[in-house]
Amino acid sequence: MAATLPLLAGALALGIPNAAADSAPSGRDALQGTKPAWATAAADQGATADSGKVAVRVHLAGRDAKGLAAYAAAVSDPQSASYGKYLSAAQAQARFGATQGQIDRVSQWLKSSGLTVTGANQHYVSATGEVARTEKAFSTQLRNYRKGAHTYRAPASTASVPAALSDDVLAVSGLDNAPRKSSHDEVLPPPDAVFRNSGPMSSYYGSKTASSLPSAYGAKVPYAVKGYTGKQLRAAYGAGSYTGKGVTVAITDAYASPTIAEDATKYAKRNGDARYKRGQFSQVLPDDYTKTEECGASGWYGEETLDVEAVHAVAPAADIVYVGGASCYDDDLLDSLTKVVDHRLADIVSNSWGDVEANQTPDLALAYDQVFQMGAIEGIGFYFSSGDNGDNVASTGTKQIDVPSNSAWVTSVGGTSLAVGKHDTYKWETGWGTTNAPLSADGKSWKGFPGAYTSGAGGGTSSTVEQPFYQRGVVPDSLAKANGKTRMRTAPDIAAVADPNTGFLVGQTQTMPDGSLGYDEYRIGGTSLAAPVIAGVQALSQQANRGRPLGFANPAIYDRYFTKAYHDVTDHPLGSGHDLAVARVDFANGYDAADGLLTSVRSLGKDASLSAVRGYDDVTGVGTPAPGYVSSYRKH
Repeated sequence: MAATLPLLAGALALGIPNAAADSAPSGRDALQGTKPAWATAAADQGATADSGKVAVRVHLAGRDAKGLAAYAAAVSDPQSASYGKYLSAAQAQARFGATQGQIDRVSQWLKSSGLTVTGANQHYVSATGEVARTEKAFSTQLRNYRKGAHTYRAPASTASVPAALSDDVLAVSGLDNAPRKSSHDEVLPPPDAVFRNSGPMSSYYGSKTASSLPSAYGAKVPYAVKGYTGKQLRAAYGAGSYTGKGVTVAITDAYASPTIAEDATKYAKRNGDARYKRGQFSQVLPDDYTKTEECGASGWYGEETLDVEAVHAVAPAADIVYVGGASCYDDDLLDSLTKVVDHRLADIVSNSWGDVEANQTPDLALAYDQVFQMGAIEGIGFYFSSGDNGDNVASTGTKQIDVPSNSAWVTSVGGTSLAVGKHDTYKWETGWGTTNAPLSADGKSWKGFPGAYTSGAGGGTSSTVEQPFYQRGVVPDSLAKANGKTRMRTAPDIAAVADPNTGFLVGQTQTMPDGSLGYDEYRIGGTSLAAPVIAGVQALSQQANRGRPLGFANPAIYDRYFTKAYHDVTDHPLGSGHDLAVARVDFANGYDAADGLLTSVRSLGKDASLSAVRGYDDVTGVGTPAPGYVSSYRKH
């Protein structure tokens, strides 16, 4: 067991969610931020019926919440004497986890308040009860509030618990019932309908020029690539001879593809990846699934397939364990992350899901951060996609970043458009941001060129999480202070290929037009691709680090900022004013030419209000791994 660490402050303090200093009645302890920002007087629709039912989770604080954060920071910082001195899962739980006494006290209080305890473990106590009894337990009134086009329940004031439980309770979730679910006993549905890419397509960037189509930006443009494979991505990001041997990568998503094992095996064989060895891929799945229709369960099959195949393509010898959530809701996804930490299932965790920051409440932020901190002291690093809607203005009307990638305790992964040329040569990258202009009816021009914004890498400045120590001196104040005078957490931290127009080839069993199931391959992208690619690169880096876990990697990632470890990605890699685009031809119906073809030009490097520039930026972070990145871990 590592030596006992002192409580740390100042330079090692990591940003935490901000919440106004809410007050509580005498003899009670306020649970900060439990009244959501949208629960305003103007939105008030009246009291919630006393007979309504409420389900809550009371998240436990554990033995030493402040000490946990300090320890997690110290073991993650290359400049700390405690760097890399991780604890085992059992040691971490014994030192920082909840005690049986905490579980018992919280359970007894809930029961004495008239609520029914439905579950208890070392992380939380869950309970249900009528609204009136829940209001009494948490000393707040529950009212209905209008949020967008819907009405949801929420506390009218800050919830609280008896002062005697102040050291036992971290947060409570469930008092408000606004859906907080990630996008992207029930039976899982069959796979989604087949999707295929039409042609023509390039086998590598620029291999096939759209010479018969109109020019864009003064030149003929290449057709979109068919989809990069492992060999091309490994070359682009400097894998060298490393394979990820001895490293385990976990992947969390909702639900589980019923054909993942055979799909991954077939894909590897068809595309030149190493075959899976016995036991190299495994799954940890819940006993039951819920909310399958609401969450679009079959849509998550492709997410799991992409993540598994991308990790294996980049790190072909790494073990992969898929940990599925029972639904796309926070409680179930948190349970998946917790399984990884409690059982030390992996060194690296890839997560291609999230929501917008406005939908996250401080209680959930605290619960997530507690899991991430426990992972950090065990040497586990969490990687989250930064989102696929740029600054989120087009999708939500508000400029904001995604969660959980806004957490100061995870690595937020942004996205790029990647050009890999002939002989697997890295050519350049731009920030991922796409505009789409369709071909005119006469075929002589692009309508409304450069077209409307469609998607791009998520990024920007948090409104709730202060700037963590590792971003100081790297993130410019023009970004860190974008929301005011206080420096705040900025995302992403690092990036990899994400643009679907320069994306990854994936293979999956899908539902064919006649209702049968069949394996097919198609090009895909999004920061849902970038996250597992970076997870794969980190597996290579851990192997280079003589197998020693990298843990929470952000301090080490930023520690390399002033070196040649990164490609410094900009939106104009060929020079100022030299814009880039690709031509794309799609089946109108998504799978064959029966209903015609749709031809368009997709501009690159146009990410809403975000820009990839020299140095750190809010599209690609510090950049993408260059050939020196993986090998740099040999020196540490």
